[in-house]
Amino acid sequence: MDPWVRFTAQSQGRERIFRAAQYASALLAYSLQKSGASPELVILVKQLEAHLSLGRKLFRLGNSAESLEAAKRAIHLSDLVQRFCITIGHLNRAMYFGCDNLLWAGKVGLAPSLDQDKWSQRSFRYFLFALIMNLSRDAYEISVLAEREARSQGKAGTEVVGGGAAGIALGGRARAQLCLLCRVLRSNPPLLLDVLKNCCDLFIPLDRLGLLKTSPGVVAFCGLSSSILSILTICQPWLKLKP
Repeated sequence: MDPWVRFTAQSQGRERIFRAAQYASALLAYSLQKSGASPELVILVKQLEAHLSLGRKLFRLGNSAESLEAAKRAIHLSDLVQRFCITIGHLNRAMYFGCDNLLWAGKVGLAPSLDQDKWSQRSFRYFLFALIMNLSRDAYEISVLAEREARSQGKAGTEVVGGGAAGIALGGRARAQLCLLCRVLRSNPPLLLDVLKNCCDLFIPLDRLGLLKTSPGVVAFCGLSSSILSILTICQPWLKLKP
């Protein structure tokens, strides 16, 4: 009970709950529509999704400043790759939240002349850039840990990760790389969760920007999955990837 109380006391935790409920509503609306449910019921669920989305945006007011502070802290990281990926990622998140705040103002009538379609596209572009930085950081972490794992087994990191010896068959190298990747992710749950969460989130801006057309059901499922993973990392802080 105590972890749940601490979780709901955080604005980020409440926003994650709203996000999960929003995408669950979107997935339910898609399923009802595909199964031939009454249009009135589908419209009702879609209205619930819209209200949850608007509520989420209220909880995110001020998140731009938090992301800028996180970027300022990341500048001092000693690892150059981590410093670049995390800092640029937070800066893009700050811009994403800024666009999101403007969209909230437009939806509640505070900025009636706001071009919501244009700012929505800008918001998703910043979201996409932030996710690319996050996934680049994940790939770097995996490569570092894979080399360390290879050395701990008495093998040269370049033999397993960087291409292998000439006498090893291509299929054998691929299996060795896959096994190494599985060992690294299995022994590092925070990294595994971060990769899964970022990969799920990636489908959302790609679809909204028209770069990868899927379906509302796929987007809703990915959004719900990443929301659940985010809730898990907030409830269990040791599962959050650091720094």
